[in-house]
Amino acid sequence: MRLLAATLAAALVLTACTSEDDEPEDSPSAAPHPSAAASPPGVSTPVEDSVYPDVGDPGVDALRYRLDLDWDPVARVLEGEETVRLRATGDSDRLQLDLAGDLTVDAVTVDGRQVPFEHHGKDLVVSFEVRTDERYTLHVEYAGTPRPVPAPSKRSDVATVGWTTMPDGEVWTMQEPYGAYSWYAVNDQPSDKALYDFEISVPAPWVGVANGELVSRATAAGETTTRWALDEPAASYLVTVAIGDLVETRDSSTSGVPITYWTPRGRPELVSKLREAPAGLDWLEERLGPFPFGSMGFLIVDSESGMETQTMITLGDTKYATSPEVLVHEMAHQWYGDQVTPVDWRDVWMNEGMAMLFQGAWEAEADNTSIESVLDDWAELEPRLRSEYGPPADYDPEAFGAGNVYYGPALMWDELRKRLGDDEFWRLVRAWPATHDNGNADYDDITSWWSEQTGEDLSGFFDDWLLGETTPERS
Repeated sequence: MRLLAATLAAALVLTACTSEDDEPEDSPSAAPHPSAAASPPGVSTPVEDSVYPDVGDPGVDALRYRLDLDWDPVARVLEGEETVRLRATGDSDRLQLDLAGDLTVDAVTVDGRQVPFEHHGKDLVVSFEVRTDERYTLHVEYAGTPRPVPAPSKRSDVATVGWTTMPDGEVWTMQEPYGAYSWYAVNDQPSDKALYDFEISVPAPWVGVANGELVSRATAAGETTTRWALDEPAASYLVTVAIGDLVETRDSSTSGVPITYWTPRGRPELVSKLREAPAGLDWLEERLGPFPFGSMGFLIVDSESGMETQTMITLGDTKYATSPEVLVHEMAHQWYGDQVTPVDWRDVWMNEGMAMLFQGAWEAEADNTSIESVLDDWAELEPRLRSEYGPPADYDPEAFGAGNVYYGPALMWDELRKRLGDDEFWRLVRAWPATHDNGNADYDDITSWWSEQTGEDLSGFFDDWLLGETTPERS
């Protein structure tokens, strides 16, 4: 997610259709650490979030969501059929997912049997005996008028998150740190990554867009149905849906990564701006290695903000949101944030600090200047942001996505670069995502990893920058 350019000088961007036989294999009896990358796709170790404990339930490990969505833009009604393949993480007499009270649940089954349920507020509680590590198939039928939920933020461009309906009935979703529960039943916490299949039906000529690859698109009886598949696990905040009169344009990077641009009909100038993306992706691949997913997409919506939803980046329809430096920032999140996702929201700095560093490095090259000169400008802002919103890894929960989780961590990484030297620093920046492919990591994981790799005890360095009340001195 980004801050308005008028507020700060730099953009701050928050950041296969398969059969049941393709579900992840059983996991080992001992649950892996959240950062482990060897587990089958979709198998996670969910936790209770330390910043937003009321969202998500560590008792559920969602493996795959199948979402069949039918949107009526005139009546503003969403009809949904959802199938969740899940793993119980402990013995219990219930399953609990997040689902907004604006949606009415009509029926719930587990493994094909109707079961009792309660739906109060945002909690969907299903009465059913489950056993540790056993797999279950939960099916939910629901309908209603989705509404966005209040964002725990003080930013002027992010008042709400989740399902957002425009006056003409068009739809887009952005949901960091949460808000996916405004349109489907979900374990809405980043430690629980899952695979996704979507089927979206809307009146033609509108089209439904989602993450992953477009498997099929068909129009019949005045309705367009698209099927999408996200076949690498994603956290719920990285899932997106948009509905409107959108046009697809195809492109590719030098390395062959297929890229698509979804833009409002009749807006070719937006496509021209987005065609800066392949050069930015080539630049990132030189530094971070091969793009971690099978495809890349950009979706333009009527928003003031933007977000790095996995493989399908969602951007607001503004000049700054489609600038080359913002495109680079968002694409950097595909490695830092999407390929490796924080265990909980305490560590959003892991995403934003590194993406900001890459943004600064890109800006320095584009302006034929040094990265230090770019970061000098950011350093002037950092002490005030730290004082107002808290340290990057101990921030005010009501001020999610403030500049303190962007600038301070970017300055920290640059200080570590100067300490280790360019060759060693960038080697490790490239190595980290690959060692945690499709996994999660927390503060201890990443800070101890850097200490182990460098042979230096960097714990004090990280603590000073990420938990300290005052900004450390720069070298």
